[in-house]
Amino acid sequence: MSAVSANTKNREVELAEQLLSGNAAAFDEFVRIFQSKIFQYTLMMCGHREDAEEVAQDTLLKVFENFDQLQDARAVRAWVFRIARNACLIKRRKSIFAPKVELSLEDYLPQMEDDGDGLRIQIADWSQIPENQMLQSQLKAILTAAIQELPEIYRAVLLLRDVEELNTDETADVLGVTADVVKTRLHRARLAVRQKLDRHLIEVSATLAK
Repeated sequence: MSAVSANTKNREVELAEQLLSGNAAAFDEFVRIFQSKIFQYTLMMCGHREDAEEVAQDTLLKVFENFDQLQDARAVRAWVFRIARNACLIKRRKSIFAPKVELSLEDYLPQMEDDGDGLRIQIADWSQIPENQMLQSQLKAILTAAIQELPEIYRAVLLLRDVEELNTDETADVLGVTADVVKTRLHRARLAVRQKLDRHLIEVSATLAK
């Protein structure tokens, strides 16, 4: 964990302790710290800005109304994102933007190819890709789309672990699953997202080779 992230987490705990002790004035700073995090999470989970904005607002309201239910200030980040996840799931069921069919993770995992010497996974050579802002922007957009397209159970794990930097036990607590389940889902989610990026980079490499 970076020093900045560690400092942020420490400040989150400090503010949670102040709120639990009855200092309501601390909520303004608490909101400033969590607002963008919650919106980023809800946007990736919900997939549409309109839904994400509503869910983010609902999450902060529920956090404010139920803060006395937080039992341990050190678990505040996991507690907040548990509320956000539940709000996302409720909104997603009702949203006009919700997909008609949830795709299986198998649709995103690497495909095996026979190169004459047996089956292998086609993976891009990232070292051959030039570094430029346009490509980086494209990769960021593809990464965002790849995460949003994951089935919810895998998307939730990836966001909580890799974006919000919750540890395995915290993520398991938020999702109501075991640590082993978190590890398995995270591995599969990362593999699926990597495959999406690789497909794009393979296409870029082919274009550059012409």
